[in-house]
Amino acid sequence: MDLLSKYDDQLIDAFWITIKLTAASAICALIIGTILAGMRVSPIPVARWIGAAYVTVFRNTPLTLIIIFCLFVLSQTLHVNLAREDSPTFLVDNNFRLAVLGLSVYTAAFVCESLRSGINTVPVGQAEAGRSLGLTFFQNLRLIVLPQAFRAVIAPLGSVLIALTKNTTIASVIGVAEASLLMKTMIENEAAIFAVGGIFAAGFVCLTLPMGYLFGWLSQRYRVAQ
Repeated sequence: MDLLSKYDDQLIDAFWITIKLTAASAICALIIGTILAGMRVSPIPVARWIGAAYVTVFRNTPLTLIIIFCLFVLSQTLHVNLAREDSPTFLVDNNFRLAVLGLSVYTAAFVCESLRSGINTVPVGQAEAGRSLGLTFFQNLRLIVLPQAFRAVIAPLGSVLIALTKNTTIASVIGVAEASLLMKTMIENEAAIFAVGGIFAAGFVCLTLPMGYLFGWLSQRYRVAQ
């Protein structure tokens, strides 16, 4: 309890950063992953090749390497910054957004594969019916295939989101002040490694457990409706 009272404000701030990292990265990853899934099933060979190459590269590249690449190559070498350089909070904002970028492009590969598996569960006859009505490939995908594919993969997407929440700890390698960076500081300052570890383990359980229940409920709800 002494640790909680001593670091209460810092704990709230650190886990709030973790939540913001998760939310921003999840939205970006869902958008990128959906586009990639469409490319993976596209009738255009080049689009299929690009989608497959993206998934292969990012699924097999360590997330730590991607995050470090965003900072040292994109920002410091190529000077591609995601915040205004004259801002007093430039370093904080830029590192946060670079972390979101790295988490998004990495997680998008897993979102893509989940969605592609959902697309494969949609009966071929429904897509053919759409084509017979004169719908283009993208109209068919948007109006007929993807809505059913999303319902079929709610639970796998929930697992991807839970994994993303835990992966936000990697952002600490570029100085983003999320939960794991504070945990490291507390372990260095306090002679209570098990207590500190228990606090942060409980914090992440509180974040991920409701997600699991929510996506499980949504999966059951829409499977029945389907």
